[in-house]
Amino acid sequence: MGAIIIEGVLFVALIATGVALLYWILLYFTPAGVRFRQAQNRKRIEREAQLVCPIHGMRSREQLVLLANGERVCPDCYKETYK
Repeated sequence: MGAIIIEGVLFVALIATGVALLYWILLYFTPAGVRFRQAQNRKRIEREAQLVCPIHGMRSREQLVLLANGERVCPDCYKETYK
């Protein structure tokens, strides 16, 4: 009974390893994988760029003020503009 369970677990591990290897190959050795990684990098860079105030510098996401339209503003700029 134990041998059957171990064989089943090893089979599932073999399938998972094969899928992980296929994913890695597709991600790093195909043009689609390059486009996918470039899109991820672009999104990361755009998120980081939204955290930089041109006047007051870098802010963390928690420090920014969320406006009603969904835009985020530096707290110092918010104070200067809206109050």
